[in-house]
Amino acid sequence: MSHTAPPPPGMARSTDYETIQQANGGTQIERDRPAIHSLAEHRRLARALATLAPQRKGVVDAYVLSIALDSDAVFGREAREAARVLARRYDAAGRTITLAGSDGSAPSPLPMGSPQNFEAALARIAEVMDPAEDVLVLYTTSHGAPFGIVYHDGNDGWGAMSPTRLSRLFDAHGIHRRLLIISACYSGVFVPVLSGPQTAIFSAASSDRSSFGCMAENDWTFFGDAMINRALRKPQPLGLAAAEAVALIGQWEQQASLKPSLPQQSIGVDVAAWLAPLEARTPKAATTPVGRPSLDSLAQIQR
Repeated sequence: MSHTAPPPPGMARSTDYETIQQANGGTQIERDRPAIHSLAEHRRLARALATLAPQRKGVVDAYVLSIALDSDAVFGREAREAARVLARRYDAAGRTITLAGSDGSAPSPLPMGSPQNFEAALARIAEVMDPAEDVLVLYTTSHGAPFGIVYHDGNDGWGAMSPTRLSRLFDAHGIHRRLLIISACYSGVFVPVLSGPQTAIFSAASSDRSSFGCMAENDWTFFGDAMINRALRKPQPLGLAAAEAVALIGQWEQQASLKPSLPQQSIGVDVAAWLAPLEARTPKAATTPVGRPSLDSLAQIQR
């Protein structure tokens, strides 16, 4: 779904301070949505939340939440496949929610990726998980800004979520065991705020750098292709997968003469307590990457 209309005046004319406050509040503005859309969206979200399986006592369960916050099809495609890869890797069948717009082939049957739907999905996960035992695995893909990640659905939806907003939500739900993977420009801004003893967090770029590959026609962003489509498909430890992804991204950026995005990461000192049981159940065989390699977009960048 293309973006051709300007944002609502309340957002377009915001000062930097006001923009940050909007992102801290998880602001979402919908414009000209018909009532039938709202009803259909309510039903899609209710179905997705109702299918979430409860946790298993004595088992470290992963709950995967994959969200595309922008309606450009590259993000819808990436969020869908990220959900599949992460659910397989972390034994999360029945414990996975995908929030995303169209993948470019047809209207999306999924709940949309919006701040409100994200918060509802997070609240539902908190209801069924045991926060002392289980783990949230979050993947977000979207455009980003120095204040956080941006929600943009065609000409109808706008909003943003900041690191402060996510931190408040996690704290409110008592979710401290978490694997967070943030694919967006400037996403390094999330790392210092969300890092903690029980948190592993990976970002596509530093807080002052762009990431690449987000053209609407792509199947993957650079970060999504390297981290999800390649590194995390393999039966290797999380740290090695992240190192492989960072090296791949560096190679691609050097080949295209792009300013390095400098992906960031933090792995807390207590992460091993939940990561080891999850990785013990990782499938022993790798799966094959899907879609067009993000490297194919280099020719477009260089024109």
